[in-house]
Amino acid sequence: MNRNLAMKPFAYLLMSLVFIFIIGCHKDTEQDKIKKIIVNVQTAAEEKDVKTIINSLSKTYKDPQGYDYDTIKGMLLGYFFRHQKIHVYLTNIEITVQDAVAQAVFQTVLSGGNKSTSVSDILPEELGMYSFEVSLKKETDEWKVTSAKWERVGTGESGDH
Repeated sequence: MNRNLAMKPFAYLLMSLVFIFIIGCHKDTEQDKIKKIIVNVQTAAEEKDVKTIINSLSKTYKDPQGYDYDTIKGMLLGYFFRHQKIHVYLTNIEITVQDAVAQAVFQTVLSGGNKSTSVSDILPEELGMYSFEVSLKKETDEWKVTSAKWERVGTGESGDH
């Protein structure tokens, strides 16, 4: 009977080690890595962290709207300057990967406003739902955004709205 009592802690330790080993062996898929980039950009936008967003872009970034790496940076700075508070909500993220290129399609709800000093300030100054198609490629073992196309849902407008 004493032997069984001594075995219980050993069994728990062994089960814990197996569990840790299984979790530790989980390797992110390429889709997981890309989703992390998108979520990091979402968080960075809410924190107005231009550097993190720009670091996710390829230096060769070029999109159908005619924007490149530098114009996206300027656009972000302008948007962040205009809005004290920014909220980004992501939905329906679909990611496809083929070798060193990937495509992410998702919708966002973007809102921007200023400090809340009255009840009317709680409502966002700008609110819009956008559909995004983002192209990525693997550059030195990291996924980078090479192009993005976005369109405001319901208006057919695209670009920097």
